[in-house]
Amino acid sequence: MGTQAVADLDSYGRTNSQIDEKSAKEKAIDEWLPISSSRHAKWWYAAFHNVTAMVGAGVLGLPYAMAELGWGPGVVVLVLSWIITLYTLWQMVEMHEMVPGKRFDRYHELGQHAFGKKLGLYIVVPQQLVVEVGVCIVYMVTGGTSLKKFHDTVCTSCKSFKLTYFIMIFSSVHFVLSHLPNFNSIAGVSLAAAVMSLSYSTIAWAASLHKGVQPDVQYGYTAKTTSGTIFNFFSALGSVAFAYAGHNVVLEIQATIPSTPEKPSKRPMWRGVVVAYIIVALCYFPVALIGYWMFGNAVQDDILLSLEKPAWLIAMANMFVVVHVIGSYQIYAMPVFDMVETVLVKKLDFRPSFILRFFVRNAYVAITMFIAITFPFFGGLLSFFGGFAFAPTTYFLPCIMWLAIYKPKKFSLSWWTNWICIVLGFMLMILAPIGGLKQIIDQAKTYEFYS
Repeated sequence: MGTQAVADLDSYGRTNSQIDEKSAKEKAIDEWLPISSSRHAKWWYAAFHNVTAMVGAGVLGLPYAMAELGWGPGVVVLVLSWIITLYTLWQMVEMHEMVPGKRFDRYHELGQHAFGKKLGLYIVVPQQLVVEVGVCIVYMVTGGTSLKKFHDTVCTSCKSFKLTYFIMIFSSVHFVLSHLPNFNSIAGVSLAAAVMSLSYSTIAWAASLHKGVQPDVQYGYTAKTTSGTIFNFFSALGSVAFAYAGHNVVLEIQATIPSTPEKPSKRPMWRGVVVAYIIVALCYFPVALIGYWMFGNAVQDDILLSLEKPAWLIAMANMFVVVHVIGSYQIYAMPVFDMVETVLVKKLDFRPSFILRFFVRNAYVAITMFIAITFPFFGGLLSFFGGFAFAPTTYFLPCIMWLAIYKPKKFSLSWWTNWICIVLGFMLMILAPIGGLKQIIDQAKTYEFYS
C-alpha cells in the first residue's frame, strides 16, 4: 500500500488526481483567455487581420515622410522596409510551431523559448506593451482627429469643438467593442477596417492624382538648417517604421488558426500574410509616391489635409479612417487584454468572469483615452513610437530569435541576411526616436493642455 501511494506521487509530491485537476483548470483558463480560446480561423481571417494591424493611419503620413527623406532615400527606405518586414514576418510564422506538439501563441512565449524563461519575458513584454499601448493611444488621437475633420468638412458654419470631445466620442465605441471575447469575435470589425484602409488609401492617391502637380511644386528639404534637415530625416524614418507594425500581433493571429501535423497553421497563415502584404503595397506605394509627386515638400503630415476638395470625398475618407482605426485599436488591444487577464487569473488567482473582464477592459480604454487627450501630438508620436518600439519587434528581434534558435552557419546566406536586418533595424531604433522627440518638443511649446 505504502509503495503504491509513493508511486502515485510526482516529483512535486502531487497525486495523479491533483495533476488531472490542475491540467483541467489550466485548459479551462486557456479556453477563456482571448488568444487561445478560439482556433477556427481560416487563412482569409489572417489576411484581413494583418491588413488591419498594419495599414493604419501611418499610411496618410507617408507622403510627408517622403518629403523629409527626399526622392532617392525615400523610395529606398519604403522598398527596403517592405522587403525586410515581409522576411521577418515569414520567420515568425515559421517559428510559431518549430517545436513539435507545441504552439507559441504569444510573442513573449517565443521570446522565452529563444532567450530563456525570465530573460525572454524581460526582453519581449516591455517592448510589446509599448508598441500595443502606444498604437492604441495614437489611434485614439487619429480617430478623434478624423472625426473632427469630418465634422469641420461637412459643417463649415458649425461651431468648432475641442479635439478632446472628439477623442471621447471615438473612445465610447471601444467601451462597447472591447468586451468582444477574442480575435475571431472581432473578425467582422477587422474585415470592415481592412476594406476601409484600402478605400481611404485609394481616395488619398486618386484625389491627389486628380488634383495634379501643384504650381511651383518643390522637392527640396523644407528645413532651413542642416540640423533641422537631419532631425526631420530621423523623424521620417520613425514614420515609415510605424507603418510596418503588424509583427506585434502576428503570433496571436496565427494562434486562432487550427493546426495538425498534416496541416500546420503556417501554411494558411503564410497565404494570408502574402495577400495582406500585396494589399499593403497597393496602399502604401501609390499614396507615398503620388502624394509627394503632386504636393512636393508642401504636403501636410496627413495627406487628407492637403486635399481640401471635393469636400464630400475628403469627409468620406476621414470617416473611413475612423472605421479603420476602430478595428486596428481592437486588434492591438486584444493581446494586452490577454496579458493582463493571464496575470490576474494565473498568477493572482482571480476567477475568470465577465466582471473581471469588464473592469480590466474598461480601465484600459479609459487610460488610453486619457493619455490621448493629454498628449495628442500625432506626427511626433508616430515617429517616436515608430523608432523606439516598432524597430526592435518588427525589424530585428525576429532575426535575433532566428539566430539564437536555428544557429545558421556563420557567413551563410541566412546568417548574412539576419545580421543585415539587425544592423539596419538597430540604426532605425537609435535614430528615429531622436527626430520624433524633437518634433514632440517643438509641438509642446505651443500646445495648451485639453484644448
